[in-house]
Amino acid sequence: MFKFIWPLLACGLSSTALAQEGPGGDPGEQGPPRWGLGIAAMVSDSPYAGEGTKVMPIPLVTYHGERFYLEGLSAGWVVARGDSFELAAVAKGRMDGFDVKDLGRSELAGNGVDYRLLEDRDMGLDLGAKFKWSNGNSELEVELLADATDTSGGQEFSLQYGYGFDVGMGRITPNVGVTWQSKDMANYYYGTLKEEVARGVVDYNPGAVTIPHVGVGYFRPLGEKWMLLGFAQYKLLPDKITDSPLIERDTNGSASVFVGFSRGF
Repeated sequence: MFKFIWPLLACGLSSTALAQEGPGGDPGEQGPPRWGLGIAAMVSDSPYAGEGTKVMPIPLVTYHGERFYLEGLSAGWVVARGDSFELAAVAKGRMDGFDVKDLGRSELAGNGVDYRLLEDRDMGLDLGAKFKWSNGNSELEVELLADATDTSGGQEFSLQYGYGFDVGMGRITPNVGVTWQSKDMANYYYGTLKEEVARGVVDYNPGAVTIPHVGVGYFRPLGEKWMLLGFAQYKLLPDKITDSPLIERDTNGSASVFVGFSRGF
């Protein structure tokens, strides 16, 4: 169950909304250290064969202090900060992967895979660095992560640009970005393992992959303490991933939608 608890806060929406909420709920106003508690729902379309669309409740727990911040399963320590930039050391839970029992037996069989020969793809913990630059309505985020638990033994580099603008009482931030995963990481989550191949599963390793995405975030204060936030994102999966026997046939991408409410303390 825990692999699905924090898909929002692991993906970084908090850094463009929750971290900017001031004591009165105004975006962009830097307030004192504070907690945020709330509840949300996430709808995601899994690319894995037979896993289908998932609807899940998500508890929201955040904290932002002078240097330390917590956003779900993502935590960071700000090591340098200027008027328009921030550099932080980060730790982040990796929620990728699957439980074999959640996959479709017939869908896997259609791809030539016997589900009984597969193993779960586990969660992990990544460590790395995150750089954020902002100038007016523009924001650029660069993140470099490495698997600290040797789950996949891989690395990930991501780049995202967003441009926010006010609409009524809220703020909309369209964004575009790209994520690169090393061959070790991509082979673990989208390929077949040596143990599985030894049992008779087809040998497939995609190698390093690049995954572009587009999205839009929304943030609106509700009074002095509450806020509404949400996002929608679509990842365009490359052929190296969609050709995997673990992936649903005719899959081109993966979409997710999130809506939540949070109260500041």
